[in-house]
Amino acid sequence: MNRALLFLSLLWLTWPVEAAKRLRDFEKAPHNYWEHTPRDRFTQLKAALEGGRIPLDRASEKAFVTSLLKALDISPTTQTLVFSTTSLQLRRISPRNPRALYFNEDIYVGWVPGGQLEIVSIDPRLGGIFYIFDIPRGSAPVKVERSARCFNCHAEFEIGRVPGLLLKSVVPGNGGGSLESFRNDRTGHGIPFKDRFGGWHLTGRHGIQQHHGNLVGEFVAGVIKTYPNPPAKQFRWETYPVTTSDVLAHLLQEHQVGFVNRAVKATYDTRAAIAAGEARAVIQKHSETLAQYLLFAEETPLPAGGVEGVADLKQFFMARARKTPQGASLREFDLRTRIFKYRCSYMIHSAAFTGLPAPLKTAVLKNIRTALLTEHALSAHLPVVEKQAIHSILSATFAPYTAVK
Repeated sequence: MNRALLFLSLLWLTWPVEAAKRLRDFEKAPHNYWEHTPRDRFTQLKAALEGGRIPLDRASEKAFVTSLLKALDISPTTQTLVFSTTSLQLRRISPRNPRALYFNEDIYVGWVPGGQLEIVSIDPRLGGIFYIFDIPRGSAPVKVERSARCFNCHAEFEIGRVPGLLLKSVVPGNGGGSLESFRNDRTGHGIPFKDRFGGWHLTGRHGIQQHHGNLVGEFVAGVIKTYPNPPAKQFRWETYPVTTSDVLAHLLQEHQVGFVNRAVKATYDTRAAIAAGEARAVIQKHSETLAQYLLFAEETPLPAGGVEGVADLKQFFMARARKTPQGASLREFDLRTRIFKYRCSYMIHSAAFTGLPAPLKTAVLKNIRTALLTEHALSAHLPVVEKQAIHSILSATFAPYTAVK
């Protein structure tokens, strides 16, 4: 009996150690996630941040976050607020203390007031690089921790078991816990609005009639009954850098996350297929998927009357445009029936795209070029004039596109 108890005790003690040794596919050859030095934008700034060489305002949490966003070239107007407990810091998140998210095309920042800062920075080869750290008190140095705990959600089946990004839409209870979820394994601009924004605050002029934003729920007789949870009903706007969780920020975030997840999954699948000597079919599949997404082939139409968007966000976003000599760019907004005037994504300039394996990147660009210069299923939704304009913009602003024939 004692021997049996001793064996079970040893088994209990050693199991977590053995489990920790089990590697996910992206941690194994040919990917070897942990063996490569990250080349993402945040990692390039990490040493300067920890060494105090980046000036940051330490007057308050909000001041620190705002100054960090400036250092990362992220606008506070990208702020979206989520009050469902769908995060590593779930104990700190609730309708009374929403988590704030901010982003540019390569870096995503999460902040829970009273909690930690979370960073996901997109590496061209590896996908998401995850960091978490405390906001320092007084003159204490910044200490950034690279986190593997994030993989519990950010590398699971919902995004193909690769290090990517995650967006959820749920009906949260009064405490923020999820009662029901929607579109679990899908991200991107093709998600119907009726399945978006659950657990999030949504502000701004938009005319979207059916969505799950600004709501909490409870079970009544076995059925979920929802109630309005308007922004600032349970928290103070003064806690955050801006007083918005703007519809345009949500639209851009959804579009970017959808592309990053598709690109990271394609990168890992193609790398594995090349190593196995079976790449042709995989490259064809992913190159068509990525080209279709970049050309907004299945974008959900905007509601009647379109959306507005915060002026400062539009100005910040446009200031980073790559323009032709005539001033045209992929960042020009439409916002009447669709997000952009020219339906080819600015994410073609992002780290997620530049990091695609060379054969896959070439195949994607060939697909786009063919779709723009001929009648093709990938561009059947685009008028000829728009295709010509996109071709001109890419030819003037993106050298890899002109190199593909």
